[in-house]
Amino acid sequence: MEAHDRAVQKISASVRSFYDRRVGYRIYHGSTNSTRASTLSRDRMVDTSGLTSVLSVNTSTQTAIVEPNVPMDKLVAAMLPHGLVPPVVMEFPGITTGGGYSGTSAESSSFRHGFFDRNINWVEMVLANGEIVRASQENKTDLLHGAASSFGTLGVVTLLELQLIPAKPYVEVTYHPIDNAGEIINKVEELTNDLTNDYLDGIMFSKSIGVLISGKLVDTPKIGTKVQGFTAPTDPWFYIHAQRILSRRRGTKSAPFVDTVPLTDYLFRYDRGGFWVGAYAYKYFLTPFNRITRWVLDYFMHTRVMYHALHKSGHSNIYVIQDVAVPYNGAVEFLEFLERDFSIYPLWLCPLKMKGKQSDSPHGLLAEVSAKASPDYLLNFGVWGPAGSKAKNAQTFIDINRRLEQKVDRLGGKKWLYAQTYYTEEEFWNIYNKKEYDALRVKYHATYLPSVYDKVKTDLVAEQKRINASWLAWLNAMFWSIWPLSGMYGVLAVVFGGDYLLPRASILQFGSKSKK
Repeated sequence: MEAHDRAVQKISASVRSFYDRRVGYRIYHGSTNSTRASTLSRDRMVDTSGLTSVLSVNTSTQTAIVEPNVPMDKLVAAMLPHGLVPPVVMEFPGITTGGGYSGTSAESSSFRHGFFDRNINWVEMVLANGEIVRASQENKTDLLHGAASSFGTLGVVTLLELQLIPAKPYVEVTYHPIDNAGEIINKVEELTNDLTNDYLDGIMFSKSIGVLISGKLVDTPKIGTKVQGFTAPTDPWFYIHAQRILSRRRGTKSAPFVDTVPLTDYLFRYDRGGFWVGAYAYKYFLTPFNRITRWVLDYFMHTRVMYHALHKSGHSNIYVIQDVAVPYNGAVEFLEFLERDFSIYPLWLCPLKMKGKQSDSPHGLLAEVSAKASPDYLLNFGVWGPAGSKAKNAQTFIDINRRLEQKVDRLGGKKWLYAQTYYTEEEFWNIYNKKEYDALRVKYHATYLPSVYDKVKTDLVAEQKRINASWLAWLNAMFWSIWPLSGMYGVLAVVFGGDYLLPRASILQFGSKSKK
């Protein structure tokens, strides 16, 4: 704990220096699972990348004290020897505890436990004036809930206490075929009401063909079921496994398929291939997509590597990568909209409980659903794929993303802000609670920092200037649009390493800083 306290004091001093000068900063974590372009500047950042430790686990209270840059795979590995696991574990191993709290994070257990931040008992934070505080259910509760999903705009999270639940070695996974979009919600509610289910998500392979996947924590595999892994290079990608089961079970809806998955393999089942986004890389590079090539290229198909390549290649500007959620009563209409305007499949489905452990638990400020509706549950849609022929240029790419945002808003839903965000400022604050958010920023000395909107927005004016750019910029864009230059650059950036979030700096610059 002494090493932690020294690190926090250093962060506090850094933040205080920015506060004294009223200069905004960004937080450098060392990695990101956001698909937005990085805007870090070396001389205007607070470095928290060293906070990577699990400090303690208490089996009596079933809690753990964890630094913010502990990734999910390290967190799970530290908890399992104690027979415990976080209630919500994000599906990508590199997502961090601090990112789960400060962003908006949910997974297939969120129909039971809500968002990741709903299961945090307290956080230690360095406020924007450098003061070190603890926010909990008993003290500074408004900060505990307000900083959730605020993307670091109320201060720097330096420590968290996580509430845990008992773990079991396996998850018994059941695949329930869906033949009609109209039956999705009824089946989701049926599986939610089955209190033996611990996990629930789904995949739509077309408008009318999909599968809901429920999971139960178990001590031993059921007799007659196969133990199936998803983390080894020779294992299938999870979505391919589900699709094969679905094709075999067509016409036998009354008898869902069951297999047994080791807990860690289940929690990170979507890591290899990044759900299914990795399949687009094979198509881009004209590479056969089969079991052998997936084994050969397995290193490149894990999400940590894929995010690195995505940021370097700039392909987030040609792929739709959005997570959105709508109330259950708008789910079918939203599916029809996606079919008509996007035709991107597969789609990920994930039911989300909007409240926390207690029925009166406040929502995180930016995890709130729009004021137009406040249902107990939303259905998340993961829309990830190439924009295709409908995005012929930068303007049409912006337009289709804005249509998605507007449709979600009309249905009373919300979108996660890790992705490209095209709201105008007025639209954004019509959705989120600006009055409450601004009051927290005043109370906790954060008004000089970039707001949430400042951090997540795509500057439409700048984008328009880029669209109407000079001949030089046009030639540059043409160069990078030539297949496969941008993709190859992303791959080479992964192979040769280097930080993909920070701008380049010369050795002289680093040397001059080290002498200060």
